[in-house]
Amino acid sequence: MKFGGTSVGSAERIAGAAALAAKSVREGHGVVVVTSAMSGVTNQLIAAAEAASRGEWRSEARAELFARHRAVAETLFGDRRSLLDSALARIDERLERFEKLCFGLSMVHELTPRLLDAISGTGEMLAAPILAGAISAQGFRSEAVEATELIVTNEDFGDAEPFVDATREKSRARLLPIVESGAVPVVTGFVGATVEGVATTLGRGGSDYSAAILGAALDAGEIWIWTDVDGVMTANPQEVPEARTLREISYSEAAELAYYGAKVLHHKTILPAVRQQIPVRILNSFEPSQQGTRITAEGRPSERGVKAVTSIRNVSLITISGRGMQGVTGLAAKAFTAAAAARANVLMISQASSENNLCFVVNASDAQRVVRALRGALELDLMLNHIDEIAADDSIAVVAAVGDRMKGAPGIAGRVFGALGANGVNVIAISQGSSELNISLIVAEEQSADAVRAIHRAFELDRPSRSTD
Repeated sequence: MKFGGTSVGSAERIAGAAALAAKSVREGHGVVVVTSAMSGVTNQLIAAAEAASRGEWRSEARAELFARHRAVAETLFGDRRSLLDSALARIDERLERFEKLCFGLSMVHELTPRLLDAISGTGEMLAAPILAGAISAQGFRSEAVEATELIVTNEDFGDAEPFVDATREKSRARLLPIVESGAVPVVTGFVGATVEGVATTLGRGGSDYSAAILGAALDAGEIWIWTDVDGVMTANPQEVPEARTLREISYSEAAELAYYGAKVLHHKTILPAVRQQIPVRILNSFEPSQQGTRITAEGRPSERGVKAVTSIRNVSLITISGRGMQGVTGLAAKAFTAAAAARANVLMISQASSENNLCFVVNASDAQRVVRALRGALELDLMLNHIDEIAADDSIAVVAAVGDRMKGAPGIAGRVFGALGANGVNVIAISQGSSELNISLIVAEEQSADAVRAIHRAFELDRPSRSTD
């Protein structure tokens, strides 16, 4: 069970999370809990680190974090002195380390990715002792365990990847004895450690990924992601009020939706579950009676083809164009090598058969860095007039229609484009992978919500299909 930041954002929410874990234990399940930081804490930690790197460290930051967590702990088990003292001692120890790191940072004025990981992963270490205490208050022994003891990663600070075999060995050795004794381990999400024990993080939102990694390592029966929505929806309800929750989707559909902007699930979460065919459930900790969404290998295909529509904003379209590009070998290879060297994630690629234009989408925050890298890597081609222009356009969004049944189904693309045309949405570029699980479109950002609504209406996604998806 993984609980997100809003699910542990207050004393009331932590008590609710503890009750959900305790309920499953009473039903005879072995439970491992993974916790995020309390809502807003990670941002507060990062802000403190950035301020310290500018020489603006405030010692009050530690006191503010301690006060917030102490208030929650006192509300939860103020009359159970042993639980309170244990949690506060652990919290104080982690905040002392945080303060020392920030003070040192204020001296050197250099916030490296390694140091940022050490600081930004502190929030989970503050939440875990409180949630463990709350589970103990429910009558079940619980122990806070830091994932730096369990998840062994590479040294890609800020977006680390686990070493599967080493993680499996450590996780089973540390967690299984706790579970087998009837107790509930509460593991810090988002964080791991290198082989040498240096703290890393798995990327923002990585607590989902932590839960999947540990679920796979422990051969879990299911992985439950407790969040603040009812599950995976047919579209963003802020854009499409009539969007509904999907009861069951496939691993491939979930991966596409997570990658293309659905915020319910971290985009890497599905990978460990797929390898071992472990079902994943998305559940609402605020409304635990709701059925949520179950993610499995087969899912529940819809005869409509398209099952959900999503969009990504805050992205940039990088365009490499020139009449001299046709027939010049190696341009694409140099372009994507440069993008990789700039540490940019390429979200979508499109190229016309004329070869006069190559475009791809990256996060807007990476765009100017990618453009500089491209101009360096393609300098000779620019000089030879193979390429006329390398440009970035931040005024776009990516819209994706997703569904397993799209593959081989005639007329899907026609309905998508017909719906967009009927609603006056101009399509700038198109991409569809050979898997045919999604059709991705680039549109003007100001038209992205219109595009999502148009496709949603065209496929009548507000109504369950006969397959009861």
